[in-house]
Amino acid sequence: MNRREFLRRSGVASTGLALTGPSALFAQSPATSPPEGGPHVLPARWRTFEITTRVEVLQAAGVTRVWLPTPLASTLYQNTFGDNYSADAGSMTMVEKDDLDMLVAEWPEGVTPILKIVSRVATTHHAADLTKPTVPPPADMATLAPFLRPTRLRPIDGIVKSTASEITRGKGTDFDRARAIYEWIVENTFRDPKTPGCGLGDIRFMLETKNLSGKCADINGLFVGLARAAGLPARDVYGLRVAASKRGFPSLGLSSENASTAQHCRAEVYLVGYGWVPVDPADVRKVALEEQPGNLPLDHEKVREARTRLFGSWEMNWIAYNYANDVTLPGSKGRPIGYFMYPQGETANGRLDSLDPAGFRYDITVREV
Repeated sequence: MNRREFLRRSGVASTGLALTGPSALFAQSPATSPPEGGPHVLPARWRTFEITTRVEVLQAAGVTRVWLPTPLASTLYQNTFGDNYSADAGSMTMVEKDDLDMLVAEWPEGVTPILKIVSRVATTHHAADLTKPTVPPPADMATLAPFLRPTRLRPIDGIVKSTASEITRGKGTDFDRARAIYEWIVENTFRDPKTPGCGLGDIRFMLETKNLSGKCADINGLFVGLARAAGLPARDVYGLRVAASKRGFPSLGLSSENASTAQHCRAEVYLVGYGWVPVDPADVRKVALEEQPGNLPLDHEKVREARTRLFGSWEMNWIAYNYANDVTLPGSKGRPIGYFMYPQGETANGRLDSLDPAGFRYDITVREV
């Protein structure tokens, strides 16, 4: 059952309905099934998080709009129970497009725009079995076509193509080519703590200037672009860290319930025989920079552990929003955005800066339930 069908059946996606427990709202994971005739319950290996986002536009002018990403409905590693949302003196619409759902709110002139959404999401550890190819190909290979196309910030020609060809020269299998790209990125990029937000992800600019620095949208975006240029279906997965790490990496998790600046994108690559394989070279570089005592070399034991773990698995103290690039915000007068991971807002004076709390304030809090 996809998210849209589930929400329609349960009636959760409407104002004023409180969220209930998993027995009532759990969208069944493809990996598990309830007992015959029994209730839909979460297996012990799943964790459930309640994510609350509150947005307030402090400098409203004319008609004001806000767009919020909502969690992916159902994957092997994530299931969404539903959403509860309200907009004081405003109207709301849940927009569904491809692998992107968003909540759109609008207020007339003269009111203070305030929006709140509460989502409950269950996650479980996500790892691919890389010991042997056991995953059959999809019934229709055309479903992978969107993940081979260029985007505005992820071109696959020119210097991106030539770099991918150089990295993968002599690598015969999908697995070998993906691994070569991953290792090259870990070796050649670095995390820049001064980069605003999660970065732009302009990979052509990164390669042309030889400035391979940034944050997750830059580093993991580079992986996705190089993989597509090498003929490997790949996608960015945009989301949010929601809990502390239980794998021994404090830098890769929350230290409190405040997740307002915890946006993080990951990546997946499709490998014949293995399916969608999770990767996260950006977090390897985050470990190297931030784990104590800081600025660890790549041969440090902790970095080596992260490097091994993050080709093929994700710790799911994180939720996924979408795979979308070049996102057009419904009703917006502004240009499309490169990716949709932060709340977005717009007034009669134009698009608001998602990283500027003076005019566009939002708070994201998370609790495990």
